Amino acid sequence: MKIINLGESNSVLNSFVAQMRDRKIQKNSLLFRTNLHRVGEIFAYEISKTLHYAPKDVVTPLATAHMQLCDSKVVVATILRAGLPLHDGILSFFDGAENAFLAAKRIYDRSDKFQINTEYCTTPNLKGKVLILADTMMATGSSFMLAYERLVEEGGKPEQTHIVCPIACEEAVDYLKKRMPRSVTLWTAAIDQELTGHALVVPGLGDAGDLAYGSKL
Repeated sequence: MKIINLGESNSVLNSFVAQMRDRKIQKNSLLFRTNLHRVGEIFAYEISKTLHYAPKDVVTPLATAHMQLCDSKVVVATILRAGLPLHDGILSFFDGAENAFLAAKRIYDRSDKFQINTEYCTTPNLKGKVLILADTMMATGSSFMLAYERLVEEGGKPEQTHIVCPIACEEAVDYLKKRMPRSVTLWTAAIDQELTGHALVVPGLGDAGDLAYGSKL
């Protein structure tokens, strides 16, 4: 698995991530969602550079322009619910992309250990396509691994897979490196070092789903 950390280079991306982390700014749910959308657009632009392009003639009012246009078939997939604003930002850069959605949740036992259950999955055919799997946070990496396996099981194996996760934990990155195929690329904006006993990323940003859409029961 290839890893690309866009946060290692100075850009406006880091400003958006900083606002997402800031507990004072986090109180503004609209701004939090907007920043996730912006981050999604940045990742989409960078991913677009890796896709396949073919020549096409475009007729203007004055002449014909010879251009190279993307002809890769893209599917944007998201782990509900925190990934929705990120998904929307990515989708805004890929006209005609298909979509897939998964619901995943932690199920805790009495000792506070948990398993991840992927309850719901809907996906188009993925064979020969480019899959972009997005979620805001990556703690252990288990959700992304299970989501990828479920999508492949339901839709077939994609030609290429891009995992988009603005904030990832180092432990999760190591976990995926050992298990994901070589055709997978992880795109992130920050790799945090610490994971608590309850699998919370530190410094992280908190519960992205609650910050985007309000607290849940």
